[in-house]
Amino acid sequence: MTRAVYIHIPFCTNKCYYCDFNSFVTKNPQLVWDYLEALDREMEQTVHDVPPEEIRTIFVGGGTPTFLDAKQMEFFVSSVAKHFPNRSADVEFTMEANPGTTDPEKLAIMRAGGVNRISFGVQSFDDALLARIGRIHDSAQVYRSLAHAREAGFTNLSIDLIFGLPDQTPVLFKKTLDAAFALDLPHFSSYSLKVEENTLFHTLYEKDKLPLPTEEEEVVMYDMLMNEMAAHGYHQYEISNFARPGYESRHNMTYWRNESYYGIGAGAHGYVNGERHVNAGPVQHYIQLAGEQGLPRIEQFAVTQDEQMEDHMIMGLRMMSGVDEAVFSERFGVPLTHVFGDSMADLIEMGLLMRVDGRVCLTKKGIPLGNEVFARFLGLVDKA
Repeated sequence: MTRAVYIHIPFCTNKCYYCDFNSFVTKNPQLVWDYLEALDREMEQTVHDVPPEEIRTIFVGGGTPTFLDAKQMEFFVSSVAKHFPNRSADVEFTMEANPGTTDPEKLAIMRAGGVNRISFGVQSFDDALLARIGRIHDSAQVYRSLAHAREAGFTNLSIDLIFGLPDQTPVLFKKTLDAAFALDLPHFSSYSLKVEENTLFHTLYEKDKLPLPTEEEEVVMYDMLMNEMAAHGYHQYEISNFARPGYESRHNMTYWRNESYYGIGAGAHGYVNGERHVNAGPVQHYIQLAGEQGLPRIEQFAVTQDEQMEDHMIMGLRMMSGVDEAVFSERFGVPLTHVFGDSMADLIEMGLLMRVDGRVCLTKKGIPLGNEVFARFLGLVDKA
């Protein structure tokens, strides 16, 4: 059953220094139009081959989806509506946005097209730090963009924040958190910086010219994040996500529950009918394949049950609610303990996992060590 849709808009006005996402800087409007038409063809072929159930979540990511101008945005949301008209009454339709790229006209088009949730890539409220990491906005544009979104009728708003940035201290991060809480938003995502290959930051890191906080300072920032979120009434429902009740990202929970979703656009990944696929990443290659065959895929493969069980465990443990043992048994026909019992017992003894009311969850001690915990479940199924 496929009830979730991910759509990728790869265009950006510039490349942030830490970004390794499939994004593309262009000033060529015709290329953007060619891409939107290719997206339309892929959506048409996708729903023809695998007709969707009632759609419950749509997520438009990037790149910067709000890079599109008003006419392009109108074409895009109309295209999505044409191919995915059967939506639940409470559908969650999220679009990522950068501050400074959401004028009132564009927001009105998004709202009329069914978008009802916006996730802004804010990252920091320190203007010097924003410039340091290659962002094109400043904090004043954050406030204007959020005000415009609220004026357009959007109430389900989220912002992303990054900690562990160059020369960032716990004191500076606390100032960003204070500014964020003053906005009275229903949802926050906050991640530690990862220095990825093929980024300017990686080049600087290799030359020992990237003054990152120490590991101890980063741990302090994460502890501060969790404590401050709780103190301000935000429930941590996933390692990096915090929400007021009812405002959790339902689309992202599709991933963490290892459920099916359509993946559409350049470089997008999808998971439908037990098969994963990967689309061509370079924009021109994507457009070419979409024109030639409708589905611009460069890879498609079945996921074995063993791999599904590992994915279910690793992704599910990202959520604070953890992995439901009854759901695991029903889905895979084998008790969770028969597959992962030894590793679970070791991690419980180490104080990193706990079993509560039929669920396996990370402990408070285990949350910051999540990646270490997840690694213990890789490659275990064949040994079970």
